[in-house]
Amino acid sequence: MDMKNLKNALNESDLSADRSMLIKPTKNMKKVIYALILLLVVVSGLVFANREIKNETSKRPTPKSLSAAERESELKKWEATPEGVKFKKWEASPAGKNVYAGAAKIKKHIINFKNMEAIITSLSLPPGSRLGFGVMARINGVDYIVTFDPEKSQLEQLHSLKVNDKIIIRSHYVSYAPKYLYPIVSGEYAERDSKVIFKRVPRKGGC
Repeated sequence: MDMKNLKNALNESDLSADRSMLIKPTKNMKKVIYALILLLVVVSGLVFANREIKNETSKRPTPKSLSAAERESELKKWEATPEGVKFKKWEASPAGKNVYAGAAKIKKHIINFKNMEAIITSLSLPPGSRLGFGVMARINGVDYIVTFDPEKSQLEQLHSLKVNDKIIIRSHYVSYAPKYLYPIVSGEYAERDSKVIFKRVPRKGGC
């Protein structure tokens, strides 16, 4: 092989090496570019989805508080339903009037969250009750259903209650229903012998 052919062969070898060096980075660069594009698409999709969620949330109508006239109108509509008619009949019955009278008797204590002295008359609620944990108690000579929504740590103390125990309770709520012959007091605080045996724990995100 003469010098000219040798030089050409060496040049071609160098060019081949250079080509192989150029090709390898190009393939790697393509992979990097594809990865970056994919990442960009994913990020863009997440941003778009987040924006859509925010827009959807902002579009949702906020609950509008009803005026007194609107509440009265809604009440009239409900009273015309079968359930409403049944409830009105119960209100006018001796049982309904008795329950309302019992609720009225502790109204001031409920509004002002004042202490009420109660005597336990039964450790079980009327048959068929679906009010959770509760007891029957007499307050100022009137019988009430007193319900509690206890944490596990409070159950032991509540289960230690006995018939004729005197307790102090406080509540913000008293309710009634045709199913029950007694007003329903939602106990939020209770003590026995000056020791707290129950205190309502506010729910997360609620009051």
